[in-house]
Amino acid sequence: MNPTTVFDVVNPATEEVLERVALTSAAETDAAIERAVAAGRSWRTVAPGDRARLLRRFAEAVDGDLENLAQLEVRNSGHTIGNARWEAGNVRDVLNYYSAAPERLIGQQIPVPGGVNVTFAEPLGVVGVIVPWNFPMPIAGWGFAPALAAGNTVVLKPAELTPLTAMRLAELAREAGIPEDVFQVLPGKGSVVGQRFVDHPGVRKVVFTGSTEVGKQIMAGCAARVKRVTLELGGKNANVVFADADLEQAAATAPYGVFDNAGQDCCARSRILVQASVYDRFMELLEPAVRGVVVGNPGSTETEMGPLISAAHREKVTSYVDGDTPVAFRGSAPEGQGFWFPPTVVTPSSAQDPLATDEIFGPIVAVLPFETEAEAVAMANDTEYGLSGSIWTSDVGRALRVSRAVEAGNLSVNSHASVRYWTPFGGFKQSGLGRELGPDAVAAFTETKNVFIAVPESEK
Repeated sequence: MNPTTVFDVVNPATEEVLERVALTSAAETDAAIERAVAAGRSWRTVAPGDRARLLRRFAEAVDGDLENLAQLEVRNSGHTIGNARWEAGNVRDVLNYYSAAPERLIGQQIPVPGGVNVTFAEPLGVVGVIVPWNFPMPIAGWGFAPALAAGNTVVLKPAELTPLTAMRLAELAREAGIPEDVFQVLPGKGSVVGQRFVDHPGVRKVVFTGSTEVGKQIMAGCAARVKRVTLELGGKNANVVFADADLEQAAATAPYGVFDNAGQDCCARSRILVQASVYDRFMELLEPAVRGVVVGNPGSTETEMGPLISAAHREKVTSYVDGDTPVAFRGSAPEGQGFWFPPTVVTPSSAQDPLATDEIFGPIVAVLPFETEAEAVAMANDTEYGLSGSIWTSDVGRALRVSRAVEAGNLSVNSHASVRYWTPFGGFKQSGLGRELGPDAVAAFTETKNVFIAVPESEK
């Protein structure tokens, strides 16, 4: 094979080549988009109940292949087997959730003089979904499930590093009876396939999850073509711990708020802000929790953190920790083959230190003290991002005040959970544009058409 047309997919835990995947060219991308345009003419006319049944069959196919999908993700992405099973299950659940949408996607009858006025929720056409490497399965499902439910066709570009589960999902969709050109997966480079999603007039909307820098480029390209976008971008999220919180629980769970998926999560709580009066005690409780994180073989059910995705990414994360870095303590990680990095806690002297401002996207968390509630809010908001975060307190009033004051799209009180498919997900500021998931996500894949029908006055 020509090395310019294939990509070696590597297991990040062992560095072995799993598969050589053909990269989709610009011409092949254009041809796939044209097929999707043609397929959309019939897909949008499928009876709502029939489209709902096909989505349920797709969900059943995913459920039947759940363990295979999970094991594939473990090998391709280095996710722990527990996480990978949840992720495959999330695709199934999201498909089931949005399978109810086709029969409930309704318009309105609006009273007007001289006739009857009705609105219709029409599908956009072809939707291009660009998926990142950190959560290949669920984020793919968040894009294609509501888009298909609304009557759109989908072309999906998985991340170059992690295409295998998306390719398997396309096979399962065909097995479920969804026409091949209605849902296509196009492995390839963002500069080629993703760029054609932006440039091709046949693609009516682009859904992108990834870095803020690339998101800005996609938004600019789509703006030039008056093309819709949904963007879920970066994060530097705060985990705010007040003195009245359950410190034992806050410290015990803090590692899983940031080190899950080796910190490769835009929702990672990579800044822990601790009220000064309990800072020392919190750090005492945090240290054994961090040192106890089990890092190793992602296929083992006992493992809690796997490797980073690639050698290049490990080099980037490592660049933040040198001889002068204020490391408080670290966990352990395997040596030898694999892109390993230990859970690491740092204590920068300033909230403006890159450790506290940059989205490192690795298992490094910065811990900083604050004095008052107002200072905690100011520190939490002192970032260009606004995606997620946690607030730990036993005071319900404080929880509500701080939740309303923090500029972030997804907050949890006494918890680190950010994603529930029943509820909207998205960010403020540089963390993105639009919302995914929840009951209103399908509407983001439709255009409202208004139709007025003149009605003559009755004869006298």
